[in-house]
Amino acid sequence: MELQQKQIRQAEELLFSGPEKAGFCKDLFFGKFRSSSIFPYPQLPAAQRAIGDEWVAKVRRFADEHIDADAIDRHADIPLEVIRGLGEIGVLGATISPEYGGAGMSQQNYCRVMEVFGARCGSTTVFVNAHHSIGLRALELFGTKQQKDRWMPLLMTGEHIAAFALTEPEAGSDASNVRTTATPTADGSGFVLNGVKRYITNGGIAQVLTVMARTPDPKDPDGKITAFIVTPDMPGFEVVEERMEKVGIRGTATGRLAFHDMFVPRENILGELGRGLKIALTTLDFGRTTFGASCTGAAKFLLEKAVEHANRRKQFGRTLGEFELVREKIALAAADAYAMEAATYHTAALIDSGAEDYMMETAMLKVFASDQLWRIVNDTLQIYGGAGFFTDQPIERMMRDARLNLIGEGANDVLRSFICMVGVRHLGKQMEGILKQPWKAYQLYRPTPEVPVTHGRLQPAAAALARQVGRFARAVRNMLIRHREGLLEKQMLQGRLGDAATELFMASCVYSRLTSLLSSADGEDAGRERELETGLYYLQVADRRNAARLHALKHNDDDAMNRTAELWRASSM
Repeated sequence: MELQQKQIRQAEELLFSGPEKAGFCKDLFFGKFRSSSIFPYPQLPAAQRAIGDEWVAKVRRFADEHIDADAIDRHADIPLEVIRGLGEIGVLGATISPEYGGAGMSQQNYCRVMEVFGARCGSTTVFVNAHHSIGLRALELFGTKQQKDRWMPLLMTGEHIAAFALTEPEAGSDASNVRTTATPTADGSGFVLNGVKRYITNGGIAQVLTVMARTPDPKDPDGKITAFIVTPDMPGFEVVEERMEKVGIRGTATGRLAFHDMFVPRENILGELGRGLKIALTTLDFGRTTFGASCTGAAKFLLEKAVEHANRRKQFGRTLGEFELVREKIALAAADAYAMEAATYHTAALIDSGAEDYMMETAMLKVFASDQLWRIVNDTLQIYGGAGFFTDQPIERMMRDARLNLIGEGANDVLRSFICMVGVRHLGKQMEGILKQPWKAYQLYRPTPEVPVTHGRLQPAAAALARQVGRFARAVRNMLIRHREGLLEKQMLQGRLGDAATELFMASCVYSRLTSLLSSADGEDAGRERELETGLYYLQVADRRNAARLHALKHNDDDAMNRTAELWRASSM
């Protein structure tokens, strides 16, 4: 318990240092609907959209001509010519400043590019994400001019590959538990690293790695985590295993590394000494946004495949698409893919705007997109029936690839608790005085917020969304009053509240997108009506999901579950 409390204090120091920052998602926990943060739905300027269109067309051509996803999966390798080709067309440095050879692309346009990869090949998607979104991004955001001048040019072209080495045997979702040490040399010229890393995408083939290691700190006996730029030619660098066998994204080189008294010069510190965890979490925000984009691309592809098969395949004298249980899968896939897309580009626009804090939004996007894609790929395989189980169709490969998304860049269960506790912490600080005097709970009442309505067809959806926000905020307050600090140990409640907050964010992005659709579209057409009905259906589904989650806060089987689990745990000790 003492160790856990210490880890919580360290996390709070990291996440909540500096002045409190308001935001749309945090305000949901207060029962507020911050219209200025969600409207208008972001639209790229015409010139930027044209640039993105060119990139999307270029990447699609390259993928059609050079990326054979089945062969990459079968041979467990992305061919070197594909990597070099990605560098030649500019993908590997797309968002990096032109000063260092990049294209300076906006996060919104980059997400459009990542959608293409998501629909094509899970292995290539993860390779690009690891190299660019978390590998180069760390160098771009926190590197010195000398560091960028030295390493960026070759990373842009794919001649050098980047990796981000955080995970260890004792540090996975618990990123603060890094055990790799970095001991200062007596002459102050650098640090000596000792430790191991595992599950590192590109780790065994990279020429430039961002490595997290623990450095001494006079105020903390355990030290603080610092980021270092490491190259494999440093004496003491060992590739223990270049390509770990795994169930999906088989083309990526997922490696195990070890450092044996490896000297790293002081000038290779990335960012500030002792601020490595902040660098890691900031960088992961970019990776989680492109996770949302790649999941969106995969979901759209699967939706197309599901509709195509449902319209073609006949059973019992009817096409599969005429049966309601199949139609439900198609409609849910369309609705959730629409929500993924809406939230992806809202979050990407936050990054492009220079917003200071979007950690909750990126966590919510990552959880929702990966969860729903996992269900969509499973439902698509079910629609295909036996045909989906065989390797002549891409569904089984996409199913294996999609499973990683629920684990990578923050396991979803951990992020659910994170989302809840970040929101609850801000509310709890405001409620401190009232929690000591529960009879003052009446002061917590807040009327149902107002959700702006600009079109009559959105009136029912707006009213339902406003009620959801109000009910959610009241539920959070009730849980705080009832459990107080004990909520820290109630992961089932945290998960429900985290999922409810996530669904509210998704629903708000969808509502904003529909508002823009109805405000700007001229006339009626089939595509516009299909989009409108899809978005409205998602809002209905989201409302029912959240009603079930809030109901389960009080009416659940948590006690019976815990008793059963404990008996099984005890029997194996």
